[in-house]
Amino acid sequence: MSVLELKQLTKKFGDFIAVDNISLKISEGEIFGFLGANGAGKSTTINMIASLLRSTKGEIELLGKNIAKNSRFAKTNIGIVPQDLAIYEDMTAYENVSFFAGLYGLRGELLRDRSEEALQFVGLEDKHKSYPKNFSGGMKRRLNIACAIAHRPKLIIMDEPTVGIDPQSRNYILNSVRKLNDMGCTIIYTSHYMEEVEEICTRIAIVDHGKVIADGTKQQLMSMIKDTKDVWIEVKSTEAIDQRALSAIQGVTALSLEEQTVKITSKVEVNNLNLIIQLLIKQGVEIRSIDEQAPNLESVFLTLTGRNLRD
Repeated sequence: MSVLELKQLTKKFGDFIAVDNISLKISEGEIFGFLGANGAGKSTTINMIASLLRSTKGEIELLGKNIAKNSRFAKTNIGIVPQDLAIYEDMTAYENVSFFAGLYGLRGELLRDRSEEALQFVGLEDKHKSYPKNFSGGMKRRLNIACAIAHRPKLIIMDEPTVGIDPQSRNYILNSVRKLNDMGCTIIYTSHYMEEVEEICTRIAIVDHGKVIADGTKQQLMSMIKDTKDVWIEVKSTEAIDQRALSAIQGVTALSLEEQTVKITSKVEVNNLNLIIQLLIKQGVEIRSIDEQAPNLESVFLTLTGRNLRD
């Protein structure tokens, strides 16, 4: 059963096309990874699904119903965990959840029970009278999730739910995503942490320049780059590197610089490592180590888009 379907979805801002004719189906029970670098059209698409933006063209169907014509139905069946925290510092944890659940139409005893249930789910039941201003970043993120799930939506959009938190809190949230999925929720998950998407998502779409350029399971996406190899070169500094010259070496299909690492994707049949090393040395770059990496989702993204997810 299709929970969400995008039909030729398009969004223009003046002459700029932010989302370009996207069509997608997300089935019931999926944890759907939606990947795109900044400016790729990912956030605009999510905002249209969440009814925060109107599309220029195309349709969005939730559980078979057009969300533009059934706004109340869409509102009660979608939960949104935004990247920017949507909680009130001067309200208790319980008051926050109760307030947002009330916006979805919950009242009385049901509102109380669902609010307490949501706090328990995210492990904050003992903090229901506490104020978020005293919470850690991870606790605030968990409260953000509680506010989005108290009305038991069929579809939950999680936009960067683990940004800026400690590893323990991140693991807690990832486990919460799995539990929500086991409870029957379909989830759209976005993250700049590629390892998270690899770990929990059952299907992944990559969007670039407003278009979906790849869609499939992790294994299906990785099979798209079986003719390429990845080499990571650790250097003292990347400041002196001429990216244009490095990208021009025969066989190099993608290149990114990340802190003190040069990440290169190259065609398997081209033996160009010596040329790469010679060019780096000529540019005055101090090489510390060289490692050939097994293909992963980051390799796919870099090969298909030519840039790093965090760009």
